[in-house]
This record gives sequence, C-alpha cells and structure tokens, in this order.
Amino acid sequence: MGILDKFKSKKEMELKGEIVENEAPAKSEIPKVERKPAKKAKTVPADLSGTIIRPLVTEKAAVIAHVGQYSFLVAPKANRIAVRAAIKAMYGVVPTSVNIQRVRGKFVRFGRTTGQRSDWKKAIVTLPKGKTIDVYEGV
Repeated sequence: MGILDKFKSKKEMELKGEIVENEAPAKSEIPKVERKPAKKAKTVPADLSGTIIRPLVTEKAAVIAHVGQYSFLVAPKANRIAVRAAIKAMYGVVPTSVNIQRVRGKFVRFGRTTGQRSDWKKAIVTLPKGKTIDVYEGV
C-alpha cells in the first residue's frame, strides 16, 4: 500500500484486488450511545469571594433587617450588578434592589498624631417580601 492509498475509496481497492487492512467496522455494527445534554454551569462572578467582604452588624442594620433590608461591607470596586450576583450565588435569593454608599473614613487622633480611617463601601440589599437571609449566624 502506498501513502496515497488511504484516499482511495473501498470500491476502487476491491476492484483492483488490493487487500484492505485495518478495516473500520461498518456504521451499522457500532452501537449507538445516547448522550445526555451537558448541564449548564451557573454564571458566577470571577471574584465572588472578594465582592462581599462581610455583613454589617450594627444596631441600624438589625432594625432594617426586620423590613427585609440587609447591609454588607463590599469591595471598593464592587457595583450593583456584582453585589446582586454575589447575593444570589451565596444565599440563593434574588434581591429586588441594591443600594450602594461610599463611606468616608473618620478623622481620628492619637495624642498629638492625627490620622484617618480607611474609606469603605456599604451595600444595602432589599429582598422580596417573605424572603429572609440568616446573616447574623455565628456572630
């Protein structure tokens, strides 16, 4: 057999009397295997762990939690869409609204030395009626 013989059809090879080696089984002999469609992966932000840093545990946060609003300390570069996706992935609840505030750090003094606390970002997440999150678990 030559190099170009693999491009010849089976009929041509049978007519010439050439022996067909390593013959592939006919399509009817190959058992059909039914494949299930692949499951779709959930879309999760690439840096989900860094979007929501921790829940805010304050008196005001405890009061508004009764209304269905929960506050979280979020990453400085986080936006509403990322916070919404992170809440959905972490708690399995889609929020109705997400409000974000930038909080300036307070000016503090230690004796003669003055300084400033870090700026941070706060997200207030409103959930649909009847939905709750167990945020204060383990706090």
